[in-house]
Amino acid sequence: MPTILKLAVCIFPDVVTLDYQGPMELIGFLSKEAIAQNQIPTPAYEVDATYLAYTKDPVKSVSGPCVLPDMTYDDAINGEQFDLILVPGGPGSRPDRVKPPLLHFLKKQVPGTKYTLTVCTGSTVLAQAGLLDGKRATTNKSELSNGRPVDWVAKARWVVDGKIWTSSGVTAGIDMAGAFLEHLVGAEVALAIRGVVEASAKTADDDEWAAFYGLV
Repeated sequence: MPTILKLAVCIFPDVVTLDYQGPMELIGFLSKEAIAQNQIPTPAYEVDATYLAYTKDPVKSVSGPCVLPDMTYDDAINGEQFDLILVPGGPGSRPDRVKPPLLHFLKKQVPGTKYTLTVCTGSTVLAQAGLLDGKRATTNKSELSNGRPVDWVAKARWVVDGKIWTSSGVTAGIDMAGAFLEHLVGAEVALAIRGVVEASAKTADDDEWAAFYGLV
């Protein structure tokens, strides 16, 4: 029987939908229902996702539908330890927009996770919490110099430092999720899932946008 991993998806007003939904279109195939429906080889892990927000009111993204959270950060901070955390980006991830409950949740939970993943400016939220200090990471090209003591990598589709996976802008999160799936459950299962959604994944250093922005 697969081991169940508890995943927290951290959302907030003005989140970019594709930042979390892109990776979840792949990682979500590790749910019990998706495995059965799509005849995916039995993986070592199943993922059970919980969507967290500041309140349980519907969360409006930059573009896309409102999302109804399952739980608040305040409720989750002292609850069960999550195995996985996914932090997307968007205007709501800016320092003047991020509220203490999200930072407190991350400070409490990230050290105990098996893996923490961020997409786009979601990595700057981890940086605001001090959780990337001294680590290699990447983010949206416009946020590479934000004053934190982080070893920001300009040319990278995604970066792995220990158990923390960070991707660059928006669609890079899908590539990172594909690589993360292969790391987590192996190439056969990851390829089967990518085949369902017909996702061609780039490698970690296949990043043309660093040159576009004059960063390399």
